[in-house]
Amino acid sequence: MRRTNCVALSLILGLTSLVLAQKSKPPQRPLRNPGIASIVRQIDARNIERTIRQLVSFGTRNTLSEQNDPKRGIGAARDWLYAEFQKVAETSGGRMTVEKQAFEQPKAARVPQPTMLTNIVATLKGSQPQATDRIYVVSGHYDSMCNSPTDAKCDAPGANDDASGTAAVLEMARVMAKFEFDATIVFMTVPGEEQGLLGATHFAEEAKQKKWDVDAMLDNDIIGNSLGGNGIRDRNTVRVFSEGVPSNETTAEANTRRSVGGENDSASRQLARFIKENTEAFVPQMKVMMIYRRDRYGRGGDHIPFLERGYPAVRFTEVNEEFRHQHQNVRTENGVQYGDLPEFVDFAYIANVARVNAASLAMLAYAPARPKGVTIISRLSDDTELRWDANTEPDLAGYEIVWRDTTSPVWTNSKPVGKVTSFTLKGMSKDNFFFGVRAIDNDGNRSPVTFPKPITRNQPAAPASSSNP
Repeated sequence: MRRTNCVALSLILGLTSLVLAQKSKPPQRPLRNPGIASIVRQIDARNIERTIRQLVSFGTRNTLSEQNDPKRGIGAARDWLYAEFQKVAETSGGRMTVEKQAFEQPKAARVPQPTMLTNIVATLKGSQPQATDRIYVVSGHYDSMCNSPTDAKCDAPGANDDASGTAAVLEMARVMAKFEFDATIVFMTVPGEEQGLLGATHFAEEAKQKKWDVDAMLDNDIIGNSLGGNGIRDRNTVRVFSEGVPSNETTAEANTRRSVGGENDSASRQLARFIKENTEAFVPQMKVMMIYRRDRYGRGGDHIPFLERGYPAVRFTEVNEEFRHQHQNVRTENGVQYGDLPEFVDFAYIANVARVNAASLAMLAYAPARPKGVTIISRLSDDTELRWDANTEPDLAGYEIVWRDTTSPVWTNSKPVGKVTSFTLKGMSKDNFFFGVRAIDNDGNRSPVTFPKPITRNQPAAPASSSNP
């Protein structure tokens, strides 16, 4: 009798799974947005190479190096970058402004005396009133170092760390300045990364104090080498690091997360999934390797100050690093060349990483904002009830609910639900899947997914749209 019951139960579960599989479908891939396709095509490895060689020509870009020499040091790099971004701004039809965001850094562990630091910030203003205050930041650091972060005199070419990221940001600005986006994009190059993420921290703190809506930050750091110290050459993969448990999580939020899961569903993890999805659609020659870590072992980058202030942020880095060409005095030992030199940089690879960045940035800035106030109703039920606040964009087409098995790294199923602010998935238990909601505009541009927070409702739910998946 027990065997008969088990067989029957297995058949029921199998039929249920078959029905769900037939009625659901994979998440819709981004439509072939012609603007994004054009941006991807226009990114040019030759421009990236010219930028890197120019930055290397300044001898050193150590944050503590000379600030007033027009040919050598951090000041020469700062002024050259500022001039280049100004040239880019001239092509934007007045939408881009460029500033030197200067501040005095007090004495610190890697700053022996108070030092002026200057972020170069190019802001491409969005055009849609409902979205113009929504900001997306892409960044690379233009300082460099030898073995010692406080050695301001040694040659520190920094071709990969991080002229590569700086060149990618400048090239993205050059191409994207001519396009009009709904939301605002900030193209930023910062110093002081090797001294403790100083330039990025200043910008992130100012954003927090001024209550800027920084909806995502993309950090490009060490994206130039396709041949690793392990002997593996990979020209088609880039790592995207994203933290799971948010750096600014409160005790109450941690308790909620532990009760329902979600350690893999922070806003930064959703950003990484969004980047992977858009890369597959617009830069198919590249593979995004999602790394479920904030950064590499014992290391950090300029995305961290943003994470610490509650902004979604990720880091792009080459998949196989070569440590003989990072943080090394330029020298030859036993026939081995050390130092971060241009001959060890793959300019075509950087261009592809820039394309990955640009496709995702453009989609972020074209698409509606990710839905706010997304909740999942916590009650004893085999249905899953989701609610969210209405977006305000005039070109909003509606929303899409996505879900996946709790062990899946990416969203595997989706359902368009129209222009509603609540929906019930009949016969789908919230205990068995993870769910999310994203917004879609009339052109098919999709926002990142928002993971729901649980709320308890003992009373009957308000009328809501509902369907089987």
